[in-house]
Amino acid sequence: MRVIPSNPAAQRGRLRWLASWATPVAALVAYLAFWPVPADPVVWSAPKDLGYVGAHAVNQKLAGLQQITLGAGQIGPEHITAHQGWLYTGLANGDVLKFSPDGQAREVIANTGGRPLGTDVDAQGRVLVADGVKGLLRIEGSGASAKVETLLTTIDDPVAGDPIRYADAIKVGADGTLWLTDASRRFGVVEWKSTLEASVLDILEHSCTGRLIAADPVSLKSRVALSGLCFPNGVAFSKDGKTMFLSETGTYRIIKIDLAKLSLTRATQGMMNTPTLANALSQGAATVLVDNLPGFPDNLVAGEQGRLWVGLTKPRSPIIDFAAEHPAIRTVTLRLPRFLWPVPKAYGHIVALDETGKVVDDLQDPSGTYPETTAATELGGKLFVQSLNASVIGWMSYSGPASK
Repeated sequence: MRVIPSNPAAQRGRLRWLASWATPVAALVAYLAFWPVPADPVVWSAPKDLGYVGAHAVNQKLAGLQQITLGAGQIGPEHITAHQGWLYTGLANGDVLKFSPDGQAREVIANTGGRPLGTDVDAQGRVLVADGVKGLLRIEGSGASAKVETLLTTIDDPVAGDPIRYADAIKVGADGTLWLTDASRRFGVVEWKSTLEASVLDILEHSCTGRLIAADPVSLKSRVALSGLCFPNGVAFSKDGKTMFLSETGTYRIIKIDLAKLSLTRATQGMMNTPTLANALSQGAATVLVDNLPGFPDNLVAGEQGRLWVGLTKPRSPIIDFAAEHPAIRTVTLRLPRFLWPVPKAYGHIVALDETGKVVDDLQDPSGTYPETTAATELGGKLFVQSLNASVIGWMSYSGPASK
C-alpha cells in the first residue's frame, strides 16, 4: 500500500478555512436560538385547511375590476361605508374621503393625522373613524371647517384609563351604542408604526388579547364588552340589530353574538368581570357563524337582501398553520429578516354569507391584482371592493349572485 505523505501546509489551510466559518455560523445559530423577539408565541390548534373547495372553489369572478383612482401617492381604502348615496373611506395618509358611486365627485373631508381603518356614520350624519393610531374619532363637517374630535383613546371599565392600542372597526348599534374593536393589547400601531407589522406579530403570537368595546354615544362612557378575542376585526349587525357578527382574523372564523345574552352574561359575572369569548360561547351568548375559512377574514359589511360581505385579506399559510402547535418555530421566524416572514401571497377574495353562515356568493382573483381585499360595499347596483394597500378603489356591477 502506498503511503501518501502529509501536507502540513494544506492541512493548516483547511483548518484556517473551517475556523473562518465557525465563528459566523456559531453566531447565526446563537442569534436564531436566543435573540430576544417582541412576541411570545403560544400553542394553539389551527383547523385543517380544506383549501379552495366547495363554495370556495377557485374562480375568476373578482378579476378585471373597474377602477376609481385615488390620487398620487394615496393608497389603502381599507373600509368603505355607504350613507345617503355617498361612500366614505379612509386612506393610509390619514385622509378620509367622501366620493360618489361614479367616482366623479369627491372630497377629502378631513385628515386624521393617523391611519383611518373602519368607518361608519351616526344618526347625526357625523363620520366615525376607528383610527389605528389615534383611537376612535368623530368628524363633523368637511374641508377647512371640519371638526375632528377624539372620542376614545382609553377605556373606563373594567380598568379606568386602559389604552386602546389598535382601533380597527367601528359600527353604530341599533340603540346608538358605539361598538369598537381593539384588535390587540400586545401590539399597537403607534409602537410598530405599521398596521401590518402589528397584526402579523399579534397573529404569530396568538395570545388572543383583542377586545370588543361598547361606548355610550352621549356620555362616551366605555367598557370592554367581550375579551379574549384573536385579533377581532370587522363588525356588522343583523337586519333587526339584535345580533352582531364579528370577524376573528387570527382563527379564520366569524363569530355571531346575541347582544341581549351577552349583556346577561356580563350581569351574572358582575360589573368588574368582562365576559371572555370562551365564557360567551359556553353560555350561548356567542356561537361560531362560520369556521375554517380559506383565508384571514377582515372587514364585515351588511349588504342588500341580507348579504354579509367579508374580505379575506390573505390566503391561509401552511407554514403558519403548521407552526400553530410549535411556538419555537414562530419564535425563530420572528428572528428572520422581515422579507422572510411567512406572509402569504396576494389573492383577491371576498365572500357573501347569509345570517346563518351559508355562502351565497364567492368572488376571487387568484392573481391578486387587487391586493389585500378586506370586504365589499354594495350601493346602486355596484360592488365596491375594499383593500388595505390598493392604489385605486375597485368596483364591479353587481345585482346579486349569478344564477346557477
